[in-house]
Amino acid sequence: MYIATAVIKRITNMREKLFRAMLAALLMSGATLSLAEGLANTAEKTPELSLAAAVAEVISANPGLAAMHARAQALALETQQQNVLPDPRLQLNLVNVPLDSLDFRAEDMTQLEIGISQMLPYPGTLALQETAAAHEQHAAESDEQETRLKLVRDVKMLWWNLYYVDRALETIERNRGVLRQFVNVAQSKYKIGEGLQQDVLQAQLELSKLQDEEIASRSLRRQQEAGLNAVLNRSAVQPIRLPARERDDLMEVENEAVLLSQALERRPLLAAYRGRLDAARARLGLAKKDYYPDFELGASYGYRGDTPDGRSRSDMASVMLSMNLPIHSRTKQDKGVDQRSSQLLEAQYLLDDAWQQVAAEVSQAMAEYRQAQEQLALLKKGIIPQANQTVAAMLAAYQVNKVDFLSLARAQLTLFEYETRAWLVLSQGHQALARLNAAVGYDIQNPSR
Repeated sequence: MYIATAVIKRITNMREKLFRAMLAALLMSGATLSLAEGLANTAEKTPELSLAAAVAEVISANPGLAAMHARAQALALETQQQNVLPDPRLQLNLVNVPLDSLDFRAEDMTQLEIGISQMLPYPGTLALQETAAAHEQHAAESDEQETRLKLVRDVKMLWWNLYYVDRALETIERNRGVLRQFVNVAQSKYKIGEGLQQDVLQAQLELSKLQDEEIASRSLRRQQEAGLNAVLNRSAVQPIRLPARERDDLMEVENEAVLLSQALERRPLLAAYRGRLDAARARLGLAKKDYYPDFELGASYGYRGDTPDGRSRSDMASVMLSMNLPIHSRTKQDKGVDQRSSQLLEAQYLLDDAWQQVAAEVSQAMAEYRQAQEQLALLKKGIIPQANQTVAAMLAAYQVNKVDFLSLARAQLTLFEYETRAWLVLSQGHQALARLNAAVGYDIQNPSR
C-alpha cells in the first residue's frame, strides 16, 4: 500500500512537471511568434526584390562583370592600333667631322645631315596582326557575356532558394495553426473524459517539432540572404524581402535536340573558344610571314656650308633601302611555325572539350527540369489533394474516437511534408531552368534577351 501510494505521488509530480514544461513551451512559442511578428514588420518596410530586379541589379553592380567589360574595351582599343605602320624615325647626324680641328668647313665631306626612315612590314603582316587582335577582342566580349550568364544563373538560384525558404516558413505557420486546432480538440475530449492526456502531450510535442523546423528554416534563410547579398554586391546583413507569390508552375521548354543546336550557336563560352581558335589561326599566318623580309625605306638631306676660302659646296641627298635577312629559318622561323601550329591544335581541342561540357550541362539541366515538372504535377494534382482528404477524414474519425490521435498527427505532418516538398520541387525546377538558360546561352522564356 505504501509502495502504491508512493508511485501514485511520483506520477502526479511527473504530470505537474510535464504540464509546467508544456506551459513554458507555449510561452516560448508565444515569444517566438512575437519575435517573428517583429521581424515580419521590419521586413515589410524593406522594398520587395523581384527576380527581374535582382537580375538587373547583379548586371549593373557586380565588380567582376565590370572588370570583364573594361578588359574587352581595352582589347578593342588595342585592335585599332594593329593595322598601322610603325612610327617613322627622324635622324640628325654630323657626318665626317675632322677630329683634329673639329672645323665643320675644313673637309668637303663634312655635312649636317637630316633624314627620315620608315619600316615597311612584309605585305599582309599588319592585316594579320589586326585579324588576330580582333578575334581576341571578340573572345573577350564573349567572356564578358559568359560571365553575365553565370551571374544571372547564380542570382536566380539563390533567389529561388530564398523563395522556397519563405514558402516553407509560411507552410510551417499554417500547419502550426492546424495543430493548435488539434490541441483544442484533444483538450476538449480530455476534459469530458473521452480523450487521453497523452493526446494533449503528443499535440504539444508536434508543435515543438514545428518550432524546431522553423528555427532551422530561419537559419537557412539568413544563409541564403547573405549569399544573395554577396552576389548583388550588398552588405551581408541587408534585409531582403521577396514577393509573396511567383508563378507556381514550370513552363514547357523546347526538346533537348533543339536546345543543343541553339547552344552550339549562341553559347558565349563556345564563341570565346572559337574566337581564340581564329586568333591562333591568324598567328600561324603571321609566323609564316616571318620567312619573308621586312623593309626599311629612308631619305636624308646633307647640308654643307662654304669652305673657309669662300668656295661654295653642293648639298647632298641620300636614299636608303634595307631589309632583314631571315637566314636562321631552321632555328627561328621553323620553330615559330611549329609553336603556332601547336597553339592552333590546343585551341581546337579546347573548343571541342568546351562543346562536350556545354552538351553535358544542357542534358543534365534538362533532365533535372523534366524531373521537377513531373514531380510538381504529381504533388499538386495527386498527392497533396489526397493527403488533404486523408487529414479531413481522420479528423472527423478522431472526433468520434475511431482513430487515435497519433494517426491524425502523422497524417497532418505527412501533408506538411508534401506541401513543403512541393515548394522545394518548384524551387529546384526554376533553378534547373536557370542552369539550362546559362547552358544554352540565352533566356528560354525570353529568347530576344
